[in-house]
Amino acid sequence: MRNLSLILFALIFTCFSLPAFADEGPLKFSMREGSNASAHKHNEEGISHYKQGHYDIALKHFQLASKLDSRVGESHYNEALCLDKLGKHGDATNHFYAARKYAQGSSAILGSKILNAHAPMKREGS
Repeated sequence: MRNLSLILFALIFTCFSLPAFADEGPLKFSMREGSNASAHKHNEEGISHYKQGHYDIALKHFQLASKLDSRVGESHYNEALCLDKLGKHGDATNHFYAARKYAQGSSAILGSKILNAHAPMKREGS
């Protein structure tokens, strides 16, 4: 009986939390001084593919963007969104923490419901 209650709670939580995350999409980042132009280009290309539902292709672009300039929170955030869509939640969580670390005060990142669900403030360095 206790297990059944736990399962029902998990299902109800999942059903109510999914719509809250559904509208969160990938983020653009502005070219700041010292930003990598190639990283910016890959981020833009990733956003285009993400909006078309090509999460695997978008992921490759976001991975390149975060590899080219690892200090851009939006790239990590976008990478995490794709990983989440592809069911790779552990990897997504790691990139959500990186997104928070490099958010540079971005309210879109810091206020993200999906980020805060995956990466609560409890973890050291977050």
